[in-house]
Amino acid sequence: MKVLVTGAAGFIGMATVLRLLERGDEVVGVDNLNDYYDVNLKLARLQQLQPHAGFRFLKLDIADRAGMETLFKAERFDRVVHLAAQAGVRYSLLNPNAYVDSNLVGFVNVLEGCRHTQVQHLVYASSSSVYGGNVKMPFSESDGVDHPVSLYAATKKANELMAHTYSHLYKLPTTGLRFFTVYGPWGRPDMAPILFTKAILENRPIDVFNQGRMRRDFTYVDDIVEGVIRVLDRAATPDEGFDPHAPDPGRSHAPYRVVNIGNNEPVSLMEFIECIEQALGRQADKRMLPMQNGDVPATYADVDALKAWVDFAPRTGIREGVARFVAWYRAHYGV
Repeated sequence: MKVLVTGAAGFIGMATVLRLLERGDEVVGVDNLNDYYDVNLKLARLQQLQPHAGFRFLKLDIADRAGMETLFKAERFDRVVHLAAQAGVRYSLLNPNAYVDSNLVGFVNVLEGCRHTQVQHLVYASSSSVYGGNVKMPFSESDGVDHPVSLYAATKKANELMAHTYSHLYKLPTTGLRFFTVYGPWGRPDMAPILFTKAILENRPIDVFNQGRMRRDFTYVDDIVEGVIRVLDRAATPDEGFDPHAPDPGRSHAPYRVVNIGNNEPVSLMEFIECIEQALGRQADKRMLPMQNGDVPATYADVDALKAWVDFAPRTGIREGVARFVAWYRAHYGV
């Protein structure tokens, strides 16, 4: 197949491209290489991909309407994995326009490209953040997600609604993947694993929000990618049992789905820090702080739908995953 992967220089993007190449797909990767975080890390990820004969990279902003139209018309992709987005819950408080440009305008351009070139299946990144203020655990795709607590979460929910519209109007198969706290080698430097590891190695205190009373469904990147690939290979179909009198938000009369991908095993933030300390052989100096705006105290994925649809659920334990991450960090940064 010929597959478009947007956000190919990103954390999940790079890992997804590698898996697709390993199985023999032709992959075109696009990324705008913005400076939201260290561009050198993005370039280093691309260096892992460039030696593969089946890979081509194009520097392109998905918000560039003309550029995206040209790309889709020229390449005629079989399937699309859309991972490009302006990420970060906290940054959305500071630069909301970046989220509108990338997550809304950019997503329309992807949808239009898929629609006009008869793409077989669009798989796109949603987020566990759409669950917002929900307190019923674990989070299920059948739960309502109408109370986001950050603009980032609102744009991801908007993506799901936009995708449904295209699935309904144009019969475009779309599947949204709600990722739960992804971590692992090549991760983003604005996320807790690298922030904590770097600070501990530099003998600086780490910021622990909500006084450490946080729980996250940390999900190892290899498990995320396995889920992405399996879902990509099974296009969304209409749910024959869909009841419009009692509609399930995760399914539809259209070829549309949303699916959680999480470890189904929440871990306390303090335990996560302990795993990093153990892998580094050092103790962290913890600076206990209140909850940040836009954050939530806990996430927990119900993955029954993922199991039923593609016979897979993440399974990498937190200690194993953190040890792999720390080993990569030390090797990559030479510390």
